[in-house]
Amino acid sequence: MTAGAGAAPAEQTWLIAANVVRWRRYGEGGQELRPGTKSCRGGSKVYVIGTYPGVAHEQLTTIGRGRHTGTYITIDMSLRNLHTFRAVPVHSPAVLRLYEEAGLGGCRTNRQDTEEFAAFLGRLSVEYRTTWWAAPHPVPCRCHECLTLSSV
Repeated sequence: MTAGAGAAPAEQTWLIAANVVRWRRYGEGGQELRPGTKSCRGGSKVYVIGTYPGVAHEQLTTIGRGRHTGTYITIDMSLRNLHTFRAVPVHSPAVLRLYEEAGLGGCRTNRQDTEEFAAFLGRLSVEYRTTWWAAPHPVPCRCHECLTLSSV
């Protein structure tokens, strides 16, 4: 008999996964472009483990691989720097351990609720990216919004 053979199966852990924008506007008037964020490479996958509802979900607590170390880190990120929100079942022991250590709650065992919240964050992130900078985009622009429009 193996260890845990009589134990009840744990409920499925669903988290929201997102990707860091490849390029983000930066500097005075958003006229500079920077790849990814200071802590994560552009395009890297992060898991959303918490939100700050008092700030209209503008800041999210995430788990992802650090830009310099490659190990999983827990960090607060701006919603406008993330895209492609989706619900995913999480099996990674490292992600689950960091999630438990953060103690933020918010874990969803229901796929439908997680998908609905992911769709909400996706709509909100587009709104934040388009309204954050009052100045026009630099020319040429490689920010997330311009890159997605040029591929259509």
